[in-house]
Amino acid sequence: MRILRRVVFPIIWLLIFSIIAAALVKLAFIDGLADEGQLPEPQARVQAPVIEAGRATVTNTVDLAGTVQSDPAVPVRATAAGKVVFFFVEKGATVGAGAPLFQVRSEVAPDPAAQAPAPASGADGEDAAPPAAPAPVYAFTDVLAPAAGTLDTLSVLLNQEVGVGDQAGTIAPGTFSITGSLSTAQQFRLMGKPATATGSIANGPAPFACQDVQLSNKTATEGTGTGAAAIPGGPGGPAPAETGTGQVSCAVPAGTTVFPGLGATITLTAGEAKDVVTLPLTAVKGSVQNGVVWIPSADGAGVPEERKVLLGLNDGNVVEIVSGLDEGQQVLEFVPGVDAPMPDGQMAGFGPMGG
Repeated sequence: MRILRRVVFPIIWLLIFSIIAAALVKLAFIDGLADEGQLPEPQARVQAPVIEAGRATVTNTVDLAGTVQSDPAVPVRATAAGKVVFFFVEKGATVGAGAPLFQVRSEVAPDPAAQAPAPASGADGEDAAPPAAPAPVYAFTDVLAPAAGTLDTLSVLLNQEVGVGDQAGTIAPGTFSITGSLSTAQQFRLMGKPATATGSIANGPAPFACQDVQLSNKTATEGTGTGAAAIPGGPGGPAPAETGTGQVSCAVPAGTTVFPGLGATITLTAGEAKDVVTLPLTAVKGSVQNGVVWIPSADGAGVPEERKVLLGLNDGNVVEIVSGLDEGQQVLEFVPGVDAPMPDGQMAGFGPMGG
């Protein structure tokens, strides 16, 4: 046993350490000096994702947040110059369009051709007495209500002289409209006047057809002091917050109970294209009229081919390809140089957030 511990075990440990040392020398001075050109080449390649152009139905529908507002008062203007001589109604009266409000008396200048000739001289050579001056001639003009509603103000007085175009009062129509702002993307989608509009009010009456749709470049913040919430207007999720660049309004139909200041939603439909070639907006540079897509190379390793396409309707997620691309053709799913949209709660370059 003493020989085993003093002779055999030390020899075994010496052999183990010798093997370890030889292995380290081989790794450091032999394998480490091998020609790097002999290392295996990586086989995996990163390829940009592609997508095929497919057929779908595109409905250009835009939802806007808006506010119910009373329609502005209509001014009453005098249509003749003269003196106010009679009132048909009083302030606060309900009138119809074309109803007489007050009367203006205007003096009519005599016709020079109708005046009597100068008197001839008498028999004794003396002039006859001049003829009496003609009595004044007056015309009476009724000023009519320009719209139906309530005579909200009446600013002229009896016997007051007025001129043509002078404002004499206002009529409150008693009607309402829904007004909202448009973002830039929404204005491009509504380049043609929407065919229909539907209004809806939370906790209010059932959705109704909103009539007389009007689009303008005046922002809702300028005209009403109320902005509209932006909705997704393109690829990659909700559009960034921005000041509205236009305004849309539509008339609430008569008989629908609403109040000024109520929040409302306007749903505008500006066209539908059935069974057309489409692509996601993420694959197209541009969203109105003209666009560009990228066709991948045959082997997937070359430079993608840039191709121009003609665009039609888009619904905020997909766009109609009118020409320039056939059904089934593959294009890059994302425009080169633009970050792909990330899922909710995840940022580019990081994994999903949360536990």
